[in-house]
Amino acid sequence: QVQLVESGGGLVQPGGSLRLSCAASGFTFSWYTMIWYRQAPGKERELVARIISPGSITTYADSVKGRFTISRDNAKNTVYLQMNSLKPEDTAVYYCNAVRLRENYWGQGTQVTVSS
Repeated sequence: QVQLVESGGGLVQPGGSLRLSCAASGFTFSWYTMIWYRQAPGKERELVARIISPGSITTYADSVKGRFTISRDNAKNTVYLQMNSLKPEDTAVYYCNAVRLRENYWGQGTQVTVSS
């Protein structure tokens, strides 16, 4: 059974940091491109960061470049999103996505709220 379980969300003040984790099971994690998306209230879901395996090539949305870092640990079947210098506009539900060919799996999401 495929599972993606996100954790690490919460309430943080502007300028603060959070690290999201997504633990995967039920598929060969190292074969999959891992992506973090987010969706704010009333807005469409947007791609935040992507990491391709092998090679760990990364791409980022312009809005998070220089502030967020995506990484993966294939031995732990986990992908991370380190978020620094958080802004109120980063407030959203963050989702983990695993993609390979026509296979596409999603986590349940974790809420990130940036507010003073």
